[in-house]
Amino acid sequence: METPSLTEKEKMIMGMAYRPSDKQLSADRLKARELIFEFNRLPPKGFKQRKSIIKQLFAHTENMFYVEAPFNCDYGYNISIGQNFYANFNLTILDCAPVNIGDNVFIGPNVSLFTAGHPMHPHLRNQHIEWAKPITIGNNVWICGNVCINPGVTIGAGSVIGTGSVVTKDIPENVFAAGNPCQIIRTITDEEKDFFYKKHTIPSF
Repeated sequence: METPSLTEKEKMIMGMAYRPSDKQLSADRLKARELIFEFNRLPPKGFKQRKSIIKQLFAHTENMFYVEAPFNCDYGYNISIGQNFYANFNLTILDCAPVNIGDNVFIGPNVSLFTAGHPMHPHLRNQHIEWAKPITIGNNVWICGNVCINPGVTIGAGSVIGTGSVVTKDIPENVFAAGNPCQIIRTITDEEKDFFYKKHTIPSF
């Protein structure tokens, strides 16, 4: 019995070479752009409407999240976010592969998450072939402003990525990492929490 061929969408999500000009993928991107256009043009007081659109767009959300406008993504259905997620202005996610984000993740302004890539050789690139690798961000991660995260990267729980970093490789748990390319600067310990409490009065909720 002949095995049915994979669709371009299935190839894309599985990390295989695919053609983004495929009719189904083109229609999926258009559907996402319609929702994103509506999201980005809502007035500042449109909290409930914006939240509703993100719930329609993303594969998974919890009840507590906030995404500032403007926001952009390719498909939306490959993005999953955990509880207490916050994204500042100008978050861009090219979600050709799954993007899985844990609980208590804060994302600064002008951050880009790129799962998509193109072949290095121009002969292949000019045939409009793409590939994609997933991005995973663990719980309790803070990604500062102007950070770019490349395809296939995993950021471990509790880590902080410094402003302007270009993350090309996995980052382990509980470290501060920064730079281009992003490198581990130091480990984050509980002593920092105690030091912060000594220096600052924590506002009550």
